[in-house]
Parts: sequence; C-alpha cells; structure tokens
Amino acid sequence: MRLAFDLARRGPARGVNPQVGCVVTDATGTVIAEGWHRGAGTAHAEVDALSKLGSGAVPPGATAIVTLEPCNHTGRTGPCAQALLDAGIARVAYSVDDPGQHSGGGAQRLAAAGVDVIPHVLETEGEALLGDWLRAARLGRPFVIAKWAQSLDGRAAAADGSSKWITGAQARADVHRRRAAADAIAVGTGTLLADDPALTARDEAGALLPEQPVPIVFGTRAVPPGARVLAHPHSPVQCAGTDLAADLEKLAERGIRSVFVEGGPTLISALIAAGLVDEYLLYLAPALLGGPRTALGDIGVASIGDIRRLDIESVHTLGDDLLIVAHPKGNA
Repeated sequence: MRLAFDLARRGPARGVNPQVGCVVTDATGTVIAEGWHRGAGTAHAEVDALSKLGSGAVPPGATAIVTLEPCNHTGRTGPCAQALLDAGIARVAYSVDDPGQHSGGGAQRLAAAGVDVIPHVLETEGEALLGDWLRAARLGRPFVIAKWAQSLDGRAAAADGSSKWITGAQARADVHRRRAAADAIAVGTGTLLADDPALTARDEAGALLPEQPVPIVFGTRAVPPGARVLAHPHSPVQCAGTDLAADLEKLAERGIRSVFVEGGPTLISALIAAGLVDEYLLYLAPALLGGPRTALGDIGVASIGDIRRLDIESVHTLGDDLLIVAHPKGNA
C-alpha cells in the first residue's frame, strides 16, 4: 500500500480528481504492475496498472492494492470496479472509502461478484494523502478557511478604515504560506473596491511563490479595469454571492477543493451565518483600536443560546502576535 501511496503522489495534487495509485501483485505477492492517475480524462490508476499487463495477462490469484476504493460509476472513463472484475482480479485491498454519492460502492460491487475485498488498509495514511480532495468530496463543496486579523478588542481596522498593518511580519508571512496551500483565495467586492488587493501568495521579499491560489470575487459589482487582481497569474472568478452554498458547489465543479477567505467582514460573516466555514484562522495582535470596525458583523446569533462555539485546534506565537486555529465544535 505504501508503494501505491508513492505512485499516487506522481499525479496532479490539484483539480477535480484525487491522487490515486494502484499496485497489482501475483499470488505470491510479487509486484507485477503499477499505475497511477495522471489527471482528469486519463486512465484511472487501476486501469493504468492493468494496461501494463495486457489483455488476458492477469494471473490467477492476483491482488490489486489501491489507495482509494475503486470507483463504481461511468464518467469520462468507465467504472474501475468493473475493470478489475473483467480482468479477473481475485482480491482487492484499498485504503479509503470513496465518499462520492455516484462513484462510491465499488467495494460492494466487487464483493457481490465474489472478489475478496480488504478495506481500510493504512487508512490514516490514506486519508492524509487524499487531504483536501477527501474533505471536499465529503462536504460536496470546497473546504472553507476563514482568516482575519484583529486587535485584542475585536477590531479589524481603525475608525477611518485603515488596517495595514494590525499584525507583524511573521504573521503576514504565515498568511502567505497558507494562501499558497489553498486552491483559491476569496474576497467580497467591498474589500476588492476598498483595498485593491492583489490576492497573490508572496515571499518576504514580495516575490510570487510557486503555487498561487485562484482569485475568487464574491459580489455583483464589476471588477474595475485597473484592479490589481486582474494582473494575477490566474484569471479571477466572480461569483454573485447571493447563494453562497450554490457558489461553492460551482467552484467545486471547477476542481477547487479549498477556499481561503480573506474578507472582508461582510463575506466572512455571511459564510459563518450560513454554516459554511470549516476552519478559522484568527491572527490576534496585542493592540487596541476601539471604534466601529469590528472583525465580524451579523452571524445569525440573536441570543446566547445561538452562540457558535468552536474547538481550538492549536495556538501559535508569531512574533508579537498569536494565531488561533479553530473549527466549528465537533467538526475538527
């Protein structure tokens, strides 16, 4: 299985499809074929491995070892569960269940046909490999990370709207590393028009990092012709923002698995109110601002009984600042 994990990592780490690897062994346990998925529209890992053996060349008692449960549906390619059956594979071991409503069920199909199925081999390692793809597949939308910086008294900006910089250099560098790890970075049109952000991930010298998130703009107001985001390495995607859940589903269809939400307070508050935030990154500066510019607006909490409680995953010191990483209670 660990060889299958290594093969899977050769495939693209981003996009609609997961990284999947497959190893085929004969009855003695000797590896006779290897395969991996190279991206949307290409052969799945199981079919890729079987193709190395040729038609009718699978020996009796052969085992297929796959990082993800063989799929059970026809998309751009046929169902891998059926391909394994047609090839005469006697046993299938896999690491992680396929959570897809349409693609899952391959293990049941194989078992019903008499194949010996061994599930959940090195499952923890398999889940770590699949990472944000698996989280997005289970949610049916991208994993949403809400980030903001604030003073100790909960302000995201001074009374005149200025906010550069609430936190220090180490906190800002951490933000850029996390931007680069996400598939997309999102702001509302209010923030876009007020701050003209570039929405790029940069190093401490200001140079672009190798991995750049796709910029997403929520709102119906037009992006101005001279906006810095138009110079981004990726073309910005605009979502109306009137139905945030539907917008996120459409982003998932584009292959976006994770969205790093930079703000402002209107967009982040709306996502929280809709129950669409999966992780919180709160950068807390030891400073006081006062005034009306609170980090959050209305999040649907009318009384203390509606309070949105969180589980704190970790607390990090970044220079003079703190980073609190939290999740909705029970969802960590």
